[in-house]
Amino acid sequence: MSEADRAPEATPTLADRPPPSGPTAAPVYGDWTPAAPADGEPEDGGESRLGPLPPPPPSRAYVGTRPPTYDAEPTALPAADPDDLDALVPDTVLDGARYGACTLRAVSVRGDSARYRGEPRRDALLTARFGAGERALVLVALATGARTAPGAHLAAAEVCRWIAAAVGRSHERLTGDIRAARRADLKAGLHRLTDRSLGKLRAAAAEQGLDPDDYAATLRCLLLSADPECRTRVFFGVGPGGLFRLRDREWQDIEPEVAEVKGEPVLGFGSAPHETPDGDRLTMDLGIPTPPSPYEPAPEPPREPFRFRTSVARPGDVLLMCGTGFAEPLRGEPELRAHLADRWSGPEPPGLTAYLADTQVRVKGYADDRTAVAVWEA
Repeated sequence: MSEADRAPEATPTLADRPPPSGPTAAPVYGDWTPAAPADGEPEDGGESRLGPLPPPPPSRAYVGTRPPTYDAEPTALPAADPDDLDALVPDTVLDGARYGACTLRAVSVRGDSARYRGEPRRDALLTARFGAGERALVLVALATGARTAPGAHLAAAEVCRWIAAAVGRSHERLTGDIRAARRADLKAGLHRLTDRSLGKLRAAAAEQGLDPDDYAATLRCLLLSADPECRTRVFFGVGPGGLFRLRDREWQDIEPEVAEVKGEPVLGFGSAPHETPDGDRLTMDLGIPTPPSPYEPAPEPPREPFRFRTSVARPGDVLLMCGTGFAEPLRGEPELRAHLADRWSGPEPPGLTAYLADTQVRVKGYADDRTAVAVWEA
């Protein structure tokens, strides 16, 4: 039986299960067969018999019993170097578009803590369109730099530019694979492009004499086809964050889960065995460093696993990709989920200003940068 013929599995909502923590089972990716409209749902895009939905409720400044400690508005600006003004980043970036069957909204906002301390926004956001007409491909990339590194925002911006350049050079092939639902080809190709971009980031750290752990970033990307007949949405990246779907006013956590590593240790990966397969005992490690072999590459530190998911959107869905600064309060505060479900389940997507206000609803205890990319399906 092919993957397309399998019956789709039920996706748990955020209310059904807690957020994943630690190693979990391998992910179940989205099926490739669009579901039929629900009973009573119009197939021609017209209004239902019940009439149009009421307008969404007004946005709120915060949810919870009391407001957060930090001021709601920016306080201090980051320090500037007159010889390196290109390193400055604005407090907020806001973007949007409409292609094919979807409407895009994207925002990145400096966190309350960074605003108070005069630190730059560590999150980077990039939106780009490659190609034209129905063959166009839209990429949205977000990255988050290391929390304590002074150049975290620069690393995040660089990896966004590198993945965008790699996707742009391959956009015709990627567009064809998305329209033809070639999931295996997409996963393999995007994995290579992601590894190449993160490898450039490690090389840039070495050139600057920096620790690769300091000049590092997580990366999350979304690919959208401009073809109105193609409702396949592709997510890929490396590192934690959130991928959610709002369907029928219910939030679903569809973040690809990282597979647990199982099996016996092998040479070069995990703990070394006590003896060889032939039964010979290995010599004791006396802690004396040995020079690297000229025939083998130097070992690299463990890398974050690659995350990938494809899904077919239904009319009325809202797909949300975000960094940890927005994923954590969304998972941890039911009142925020309920408020956004009410705001985003209306007949029309919010405008840029309304979307900015929605993503800035504050929750006490969460003060990191917020970067969120949402896609409304017509």
